Amino acid sequence: MTIARFKVLAKVIELGSFTKASEELNMTQSAVSHAIASLEAEWGATLLIRDRKKELVLTDVGQKTLIHIREILNRTERIQQELALAASLEAGTVRIGTFYSASSCLLPKILAKFQKKHPRIEFRFYEGTYEEMAEWLDTGVIDIGFVVQQDKHTKWDTVPLIQDKMVVAFPAGHKFQQREMIAVEDLQDEPFIMPKGMYQSHIEEIFQQAKAKPSIRFEVQDCSTIANMVQEGLGITIGPELFLKTQQNLQIRSLNVSDWRNVALACPSVSDASPAVRAFLTVAQSVFVNDK
Repeated sequence: MTIARFKVLAKVIELGSFTKASEELNMTQSAVSHAIASLEAEWGATLLIRDRKKELVLTDVGQKTLIHIREILNRTERIQQELALAASLEAGTVRIGTFYSASSCLLPKILAKFQKKHPRIEFRFYEGTYEEMAEWLDTGVIDIGFVVQQDKHTKWDTVPLIQDKMVVAFPAGHKFQQREMIAVEDLQDEPFIMPKGMYQSHIEEIFQQAKAKPSIRFEVQDCSTIANMVQEGLGITIGPELFLKTQQNLQIRSLNVSDWRNVALACPSVSDASPAVRAFLTVAQSVFVNDK
């Protein structure tokens, strides 16, 4: 049992391919296969199901052990960073989970300031849904994740960044374009595109508070698809200003009710985090405190 074998297994699962893992690890494919086979032989258990017609699949025991393997690798990374820090050097990798609007509007500001202070720290980015962010934090895939806080009580340590206002979006030339503010009640007669998952609960609460009901024409998961559908005149929608203001062909207006989503950075435990992760959280907080 070696750390090197753990790294190989984690990389194969992350990339879903022996070939891709061998390329990234600068190893031959046979060496990658041998590392995993040796681990399976030592443990007397099958960790991966190899099927050429399908993606690699973890067995039940593979899924259970992978969580512990990632934790060991994370701990090893932290030890290396602590040693580098003690030697007045900086090293290590920070794995960040993010969703689309955070990637485009929040992350670049933090990275620009962080890289000036800590140029040797490397980053790996994972873009996904809110649900994936939670899963990645729980299973150790990422060190830090952008999350939307629906309440103040979470199982992770969080650093609040901004409050993102919910606004109504519609295509150019729509009758709402002449107004500065839109009443929720006025949305009832408009074909409505409802985001599935994501911030759906925020939108439903907005209508409930106004005692109104949207005329839902479509329910769509992907936020970029929703924006394109609104641009094509297929309906209007409600969503976070942070994302919608980046869509050039959309018009947005404030609603006559106040509803915000709180965007934060989360990590499983700040006290257990690596020096690089703690430094990133500190920089992120300073960036948005100064913006307020």
